[in-house]
Amino acid sequence: MASALVSRVASTERTPSFFRLSFDLLRRFSANPSTGSTSSSSAAAANSTKPRRKKKKNFFEVAQFLPNWGVGYHMAKSHWTNVSYQITKINLYKDGRHGKAWGLAYKDGLPVAEPKKISGVHKRCWRYVPNPKKAEPEAVNPEVQAA
Repeated sequence: MASALVSRVASTERTPSFFRLSFDLLRRFSANPSTGSTSSSSAAAANSTKPRRKKKKNFFEVAQFLPNWGVGYHMAKSHWTNVSYQITKINLYKDGRHGKAWGLAYKDGLPVAEPKKISGVHKRCWRYVPNPKKAEPEAVNPEVQAA
């Protein structure tokens, strides 16, 4: 019984010293930078000077700055050319960044069809179209009218 007690005391004395050594070892490595980490820190500094890419906005993040959440204004995806939506209705969720929107599609300044639900409103590629192209009325040909 005495030998079991002595072995138990000896094992408990070894355990704290093991943990103490491992913590001291970790503390040493974290306090002293190695030569390899200096090159990685210089690479991190070079990356921090590089300008960050501007995060594009979804439909509602663009519309929130327009009067009446953009109803009546034209908006388009950034990669579209000569195509836009005139906003007719917005159903906004509580957070203000999500929801549903309906609008009248315009192509080359002419309305395409009746108002429909706008797809892709949560994608980050929307922009405000300040002056949509107005379709110029074609000059009436006098010869066609005479005929």
